Amino acid sequence: FFSLPKGPAKAPTLKPPLHRVDIALGCSYVVEDGRGFLPAFRDWSSQHPATLVLRGVSVRNDGNLNDGTEYKVPQESPGSSSPIVFEASAQLVPIPHAESLLHADCEGEEVNCEISPYSSQWAGEEPCRTSWFMANLQLSGGISIALVLRGPQCGSQEEEKEHHSMLHPKLRIPMSKEGTLLTTVEFQSSSRRTSLSTHLGDSVTLDCHFALAPSSSLFSLEWRRQYRGSSHSLFQYHVGSTGPAVQPKVHVDVAELLDSGDASLSLQGVNVGEEGTYICLVSTLLHQTQHIIQLHVTEPPRVQIIPAVVSFERDGMTTVTCNIAGYYPLDVSVSWTQKTLEDDTEIPLSNTRFSGHRQNGDGTYSVTSYLSISSATARAPATYSCHVSHVALAEPISVTAHLKAPEQTRSEGLVGVFFATVIFIIVLFIVLRKR
Repeated sequence: FFSLPKGPAKAPTLKPPLHRVDIALGCSYVVEDGRGFLPAFRDWSSQHPATLVLRGVSVRNDGNLNDGTEYKVPQESPGSSSPIVFEASAQLVPIPHAESLLHADCEGEEVNCEISPYSSQWAGEEPCRTSWFMANLQLSGGISIALVLRGPQCGSQEEEKEHHSMLHPKLRIPMSKEGTLLTTVEFQSSSRRTSLSTHLGDSVTLDCHFALAPSSSLFSLEWRRQYRGSSHSLFQYHVGSTGPAVQPKVHVDVAELLDSGDASLSLQGVNVGEEGTYICLVSTLLHQTQHIIQLHVTEPPRVQIIPAVVSFERDGMTTVTCNIAGYYPLDVSVSWTQKTLEDDTEIPLSNTRFSGHRQNGDGTYSVTSYLSISSATARAPATYSCHVSHVALAEPISVTAHLKAPEQTRSEGLVGVFFATVIFIIVLFIVLRKR
């Protein structure tokens, strides 16, 4: 026995078909020194214009792709001042965030691309000209991508002499007949967001993913944190080891790491002390990529004004207090305004003073602002407002104290005396009657 579902069956949602396209990006080829470090100052001699052409990238075709998605190499002989064209095959490793790269211009995003030689590789007894390259892509929306490119194989000196005319004029390594450098993407890693904010006590995930060609394998993963000049390791895992020690607040899913390349780090119950720069380091036996993620902790202030109703017992001064508590980071803006029946807009006030910043046990801050009001200059009825702005607030918080008119204050006092007198007479009458 079985029952039929009620109503029409919902058709499964079909994903757009995959389509292979070429993505061309304007880049800079950055020259490093012999130790693999970038120069301290980049000038015209340390970088050269370049173009990165990602060949055969799989993207979802939403119907807007046309036939003009294949890049044509310009028909000109490469010279010392011509852009270096890197053709990178994406057949072995999928390119992350390919749709974002493809549609960056249409979405108004800028792509910063730098290519540099990965100069840690050697072949045989003699140093081999660099045949590995690192391409770092940074989208203005926050996506970070690192691509390890395998370049032309190094040949013997006899082969280089024989094919001298086919060496790239600047890099002196073999190039194609079109004057480009044919490379293959062997290793990629990415992070969806390189800067994010979280509130105190929340949980957050720092995104880091990678993919390798079949000929490569993961060697290790490490997460490090830097803050105010100090650096320490948060998480380390070496493939084949027994696994990382369990930590209460830091977690990486090792099963997902090995299965799908998800190297993301989860932080539970974030506190102020965990703000800083986090670095995801993914390593094979030959190469390493890294992604830097800035984590900012924010907490909005709680604001209270005392008293809510301002009055003068006699001619003189009175003080209104605005307490701003529990905010992070330290910078906070506080201002006071006054508005009366005669004012169309709020008038800024300057007769204020502040206490020193106080740091609470959880790392947040508090401060108190005081407004002095003189009975000689106060015009009732009026409102006095304390306005607080902070990076954790979508809009400023305003709290208000009211200064009532003297007539209103006196009438309220007379009403209070009247009711008190009536209650006293009633109680007195009841007591006398019982006697």
